Amino acid sequence: MYNSYTRTLFDEKNKDHWKIQAQWTLRAKLSTPQNTKVAKNVILFLGDGMSITTLAATRVYLGGQYGHNGEELKLSFESFPYTGLAKTYCVDHNVADSACSGTAYLSGVKANSGTLGLSGSVKRGDCAGQRDGLHSVTGLMDWAQKAGKSTGIVTTTRVTHASPAAAYAHAADRKWEADADLPTRGLKCEDIASQLVRGRVGSGLNVVFGGGRKNFMPRSEIDSNGNSGYRNDGRNLIREWLVKKESLGIYPKYIYSRKELLNLDNNKYGSVLGLFASDHMSYHLEAGDEEPTLSEMTQKAIEILSQNTKGFVLFVEGGRIDTAHHETKARKALDETAELAKAVEAALRIVDIEETLVVVTSDHSHTMSYSGYSKRGSDILGFANAKYNASDNLPYTILSYANGPGSMSRTNFRHNLMFDNMNDLNYTYPSLVPIPRETHGGEDVAVFAHGPWAHLFSGNYEQNFIPHALAYASCIGPGLTTCKL
Repeated sequence: MYNSYTRTLFDEKNKDHWKIQAQWTLRAKLSTPQNTKVAKNVILFLGDGMSITTLAATRVYLGGQYGHNGEELKLSFESFPYTGLAKTYCVDHNVADSACSGTAYLSGVKANSGTLGLSGSVKRGDCAGQRDGLHSVTGLMDWAQKAGKSTGIVTTTRVTHASPAAAYAHAADRKWEADADLPTRGLKCEDIASQLVRGRVGSGLNVVFGGGRKNFMPRSEIDSNGNSGYRNDGRNLIREWLVKKESLGIYPKYIYSRKELLNLDNNKYGSVLGLFASDHMSYHLEAGDEEPTLSEMTQKAIEILSQNTKGFVLFVEGGRIDTAHHETKARKALDETAELAKAVEAALRIVDIEETLVVVTSDHSHTMSYSGYSKRGSDILGFANAKYNASDNLPYTILSYANGPGSMSRTNFRHNLMFDNMNDLNYTYPSLVPIPRETHGGEDVAVFAHGPWAHLFSGNYEQNFIPHALAYASCIGPGLTTCKL
């Protein structure tokens, strides 16, 4: 029965509210058993550029949409029982990019900035270092495939972009996504798209969902949306992918629209390639009905991969959080983070968490700050409390960036933000240092874990520890596992 006493439990001005809330949290932690079963399945979710600041701001963003203040809310994965912090630096840079960090959390080895699937012995652009193979490293997908598990990647970026490419490719430069991106002189290295089709690990993936269709098609061909291919070598890698899968006795399917994804017969195909955009997939706030959501791709990937009785390893990336931050478009960044949280929630509805290890993390931070002294319930995408205007008596936004295209410091006077339309989806938030693209940040990122051996992810550790812990829990890979102590 809802009465006056019940109301006090949800009244933040009542001291009992906070005491009871803390006791509930304490009891939940005390009653959480450590699951030490073998993880049949592993799902690694990555919010590209999803800093802790981004998480905090997204809570308030969602709260405003559903009639709450928001600060008190939790994203789906923030309720996971175990949380840690991962250090993200590269071998040669103190602030990571998505290539060196992808190599770390997918292969277990830290690398140089801009390189994929190669140790720190190979510098960016060293084609010879890529070709000789001595410094190549593999990780989760390779280990899972050798153990007989199904594997897949899902992303909202190009499937050849740095984060997903780290799952299967070896490249001295993350920009070598298609042959047209390769240097015109010197040694010829295999591009990333080609490695997805011809590479040992890439060709073994059972599910690949995302964008980047142009990198698989020659310039002479037009895709379903009227966009030309990008390849110079005349190869259609989509056709090659189909032929290769068939030669391996696998019944494959290529799809390019949301309708095809939703109508796909999960039991009919052994491998599915879905390229839903010529370039990156659209931001959720701008997407039409032709492109599936991250949740829809995640759910379909799990349904397909779950047919394997030995289990699966799936990598899911909310990649456009990062691109929005680079453009200092905070609204889009927060919305893409909310979409990742929805995808995690969708996955939890259909997996058995007793046998599925789910980890959510980020590859690196960004320079967005969350500041000022605004009252609860303030629009997170609006102005800080007017009572605390800056020294020039002009307002400032709650969210801003240390650097980026939204800089207001090109003159001796700050621009008056009151004249801006901050409801515009493409509004660029203010930044201190003027540069064309905002940079990453170097602080640690959060790691959230649920399922078998999730307690391994507590504490502070190097980012390359993550795949070793995932492998331990699921009994894959050459290192220490719970099956071979």
